[in-house]
Amino acid sequence: MNAHVDIGATRRDVVVGAAMVGGALAVGACSPADLLSLGAKTDFGAFGPFVKIAPDGVVTVVSKHIEFGQGNHAGLAAIVAEELDADWTKVRVEQAPAIAKVYANTNMGVQGTGGSSAIANSWDQLRRAGASARAMFVQAAAARWNVPAGELSVRDSVVAHAASGRQATFAELLPDAAKVTPPATPTLKDPKAFTLIGTDRVRRKDAQAKSDGTARFTQDVVLPDMLIAMVAHPPKFGAKVASFDATEAKKVPGVVEVYQIPSGVAVVAQNTWAAKQGRDALKVTWDESAAETRSSAQILEEYKALASGRAQPAEKVEWKVFETKSDVAAAQGEAFETAYDFPFLSHATMEPMNCVAQVGFGKAKLTFASQIPTLDQLNTAKIVGMLPGAVEIETLFAGGSFGRRATFQSDYVTECVQIAKKVGKNRPVKLVWTREDDQAAGYFRPIAHHRVRVTTDAEGYPSSWRHRVVTQSLMKGSPMGEPEIDETAVEGVKDSVYLKATPAVDAQVILPEAGVPVLWWRSVGATHTAYAMEHTIDQLARRAGKDPVEYRRALYEKAGAQRHLAVLNLAAERAGWSSPPPAGWTRGVAVHESFGSVVAQIAEVRLEDGVPKVGRVVSAIHCGTAIAPDQIAAQVEGGTCYGLSAALFGEVTLDDGVVQQTNFDTYRVLRNSEAPMVETYIVPSGDAPTGVGEPGTPVIGPAVANALLAITGEPTLSQPFVKA
Repeated sequence: MNAHVDIGATRRDVVVGAAMVGGALAVGACSPADLLSLGAKTDFGAFGPFVKIAPDGVVTVVSKHIEFGQGNHAGLAAIVAEELDADWTKVRVEQAPAIAKVYANTNMGVQGTGGSSAIANSWDQLRRAGASARAMFVQAAAARWNVPAGELSVRDSVVAHAASGRQATFAELLPDAAKVTPPATPTLKDPKAFTLIGTDRVRRKDAQAKSDGTARFTQDVVLPDMLIAMVAHPPKFGAKVASFDATEAKKVPGVVEVYQIPSGVAVVAQNTWAAKQGRDALKVTWDESAAETRSSAQILEEYKALASGRAQPAEKVEWKVFETKSDVAAAQGEAFETAYDFPFLSHATMEPMNCVAQVGFGKAKLTFASQIPTLDQLNTAKIVGMLPGAVEIETLFAGGSFGRRATFQSDYVTECVQIAKKVGKNRPVKLVWTREDDQAAGYFRPIAHHRVRVTTDAEGYPSSWRHRVVTQSLMKGSPMGEPEIDETAVEGVKDSVYLKATPAVDAQVILPEAGVPVLWWRSVGATHTAYAMEHTIDQLARRAGKDPVEYRRALYEKAGAQRHLAVLNLAAERAGWSSPPPAGWTRGVAVHESFGSVVAQIAEVRLEDGVPKVGRVVSAIHCGTAIAPDQIAAQVEGGTCYGLSAALFGEVTLDDGVVQQTNFDTYRVLRNSEAPMVETYIVPSGDAPTGVGEPGTPVIGPAVANALLAITGEPTLSQPFVKA
């Protein structure tokens, strides 16, 4: 996700909140979201809210960002360790409590993880936290030895005075350092002096725990007297409970109670099996008068009709211009038209949604993998009648998210809270969703349709570009109001380097209403916009009789897109673009910018029994300062496979409003044997870090489509490539 969530704090709220945590004097303090933190505890140790140092010298970095597989804890810890000059082997990471005014994501305005922003929004903040703590140890040693602080050095958690030969560990200096006032403006290292950042020493801190089973996920939570809950949900989105009969459900051994809640009917039991059997025994009648009953095919056809002008928008739904330049209608040149279709996609996380809630005696606690703690606090507070900041959240590891755990409504979280409130007495309730629950619950990547018309000049380059996007808004139901134009629907077309290089542009979007809940999905709008732009560019290059890499280079030069040129050139060099591919294989190229980073990919593809087989993918990324090169490569590899899975096989369909793919037997995903070899190369840069978790995802689809274009001469105008 990449939406900025404005919690409405005034300038005074910000100033007061900053004072409460020491403002610039607190190590690593950030801009507060004070209003949503009322009731929260803010008593931190001597080194501020982001750094803890134990008597044995172990450094704990407090992460405001959840770890759900992306490996951000390693990078976040490395930022602190670099500026602190801590012994990397003695650095640990723990999850921050839910306190927005201290741990807000500076890109969002609330505490949360998304939009590939964990490292980028923490870079300056954690550098200051580490540098401040280092300065405190240096000052403590200088006072103890009565020497100038400028004569001291720090390395691997040891402060040394070369002239006298004296040295002391952080553990030895801790009592004195804890009494030092943190500097208001700590001195940061020159990046040329980095010894940890950018090296292969920055490896995951959670690998051991996740390998030996000691890492704690929500499904691992077992608390005294805990109950298990499962919920019967309506088969169609928007349907409600008309009536239900729990007689047979209550006969199941282990079933404790059955409750109606806003989202369905909950069965509460002593164990998971009893809860499932009880749910299966329920008899529920659904009121479908307000339900979505269209098929996905019908929805797509309506989108096509809107884009082509064959249908008029519904009331209060209108086309909105998101980029315009000169007069497209007056542009001269040969015209090229195309259109693309994209289906609903499931996030399909390895760990389905789940949550543990305790409500009672004036308290509320959530124990689970919270992606946006501030919204989860706010939505819980509305149900239990508390200040948001008083809702305690213990954030655990998560088995993936890809955006799914970040809904405005906190859907599965509030479902658990509703049940826990009915149970009461602060008794723990664990809500368990099966794979089928998860797949059928919605919050999909929305269906999207693009219609493109380009005129070209005498050399075959765009002279005008008309673009229409039809999709659902991801910002519908936002607690801070819906924007005039949903940027998540058009990012990747808007501000595209290709549009910058085109003299005339007319780009518009329309966001029809639909009853299917939709959500950001790894790389958000780029999941469809990158494909529409990059596959169009290859078709234009083919029509012009030009090499697709050279065609892009010319456009990037015209647009002044130096980072695009850098990644394209690096990928082309490493892939051997100027040489023939291996026998039987064909190459395709694509380049896209998202979340501040630019990725180029060259895929080697062949057809096996009519099905695309991807053997090798060469990726180049420009992501600013590379804190953890190994983890960057891992994220590009993972994003590539995730994007390839969607492009080849991903599709959720509705029949009469009912989801048809409810498990992996029908929702096809990429298998290990189908995964390509992915090589990742990083463009050296001294810029601040930009996103890494998502930018690799949207590029592989068009790269493969462009290879198929070279093989068959025909464009691939819809996803998935392989139809069920």
